[in-house]
Amino acid sequence: MELYDVWFVLIAVLWVGYFFLEGFDFGVGILTKVLARDRKERRVLINTIGPVWDGNEVWLLTAGGATFAAFPEWYATLFSGFYLPLLMILICLIIRGVAFEYRHKRSEERWQTNWEHAIFWTSLLPAFLWGVAFANITRGVKIDRDFEYVGNFWDLLNPYALLGGLVTLSLFTFHGTVFTALKTVGDIRVRARKLALGLGLVAAVLALGFLIWTQGEKGDGKSLVAMIVAVLALVGALGAVKIGREGWSFALSGVTIAAAVAMLFLTLFPNVMPSSLDPAWNLTVTNASSSPYTLKIMTWLAAVATPVVLLYQSWTYWVFRKRIGTQHIAADAH
Repeated sequence: MELYDVWFVLIAVLWVGYFFLEGFDFGVGILTKVLARDRKERRVLINTIGPVWDGNEVWLLTAGGATFAAFPEWYATLFSGFYLPLLMILICLIIRGVAFEYRHKRSEERWQTNWEHAIFWTSLLPAFLWGVAFANITRGVKIDRDFEYVGNFWDLLNPYALLGGLVTLSLFTFHGTVFTALKTVGDIRVRARKLALGLGLVAAVLALGFLIWTQGEKGDGKSLVAMIVAVLALVGALGAVKIGREGWSFALSGVTIAAAVAMLFLTLFPNVMPSSLDPAWNLTVTNASSSPYTLKIMTWLAAVATPVVLLYQSWTYWVFRKRIGTQHIAADAH
C-alpha cells in the first residue's frame, strides 16, 4: 500500500470520528427545541455536551488540514467548488460556538432565547449540509480537464444529495437523542428514549433508501458489507433503546454512522472526487496527492501526535461521564 492510499484511509477515519462525535452534539443542539420543555431542560441538554463539543470539532480541523496537506488538488477543487455550502457550515460553527459561550452571560429571557435559537439552527443546518456535500462528492460533480469545478450551487441540490442531507440530519438527531438518554436522569431521559424510537425508524427508512441507491450506482462487495453492517447496527440500536440499554444503543448508532461513512469512502476509492463530465477527469489518490516526501513527514508527525490527542479526549469523556438532570441545574446567579 502506497502512502497516498494510507492517507486516504486516515482521512476517512478522521471523518468517521468527526461524524460520530460531532453527530451527537449536533443532535443534542437540535433537541433543545424538540425535546426540552423549558429553559432548565435546555440547560441540561447543553450541559451534556458542554465539556466536549469544542473537542469534537478538532476532528473537523484535522480532517481539513490532512486533506490540504496530503491531497492539495482535492482540497482546492472541493473548497472552490463547494464554497457556498462550506462557508454556510463554517458560519454556523462559528455562531454555534459563540452561542454556547454567551448564552449564560446574561439572565434576560430574550438574550437566552435568541442564543438558544442560534444553537438549534446552527446544529440543524450543518447536520443537513454535511450530508449534501458528501453525497455530491461520492456521486461526482462537474469537474473539467483542469480539475476545476464548473457547476454551480444549484447543481449540488440534486435529489440524491438532498436525500443524503436528510439521512445525516435524521441519523445525527437520533444519535443525539440516544446520547441524551445515556447522559440524563428523570423525565427527560424517559422522553428521550421514546423520541429515539420514532426518530430511529425515520432514520432507518431514509438511510436504507440512500445506501441502496449508493450501492446500486457505485457499490461493490466491500461497500455492500459496510452497508449491511450499518443497517444491522441501526436495527440493533433501536432494539437496545427500546429495552433501556442506552449505552449499547449509543455505541450501535455510532457504528451505523461509522459504517455508512466507510461505505461512501469505499465506493469513492481510488477516486477522491469523481467528475460527472468525463471519468478521465476524475481526481484520484494519485493525481491529487502531495509528494512522497511530504506524505512521509506527515505520517511520522501523525504517528506521534495522534495517540496524545486520543488519550486526552478519552480522558475528557471519562471525567464528565456522570448523568445529569434538572436537579443538578443551579438557579441563575444574576
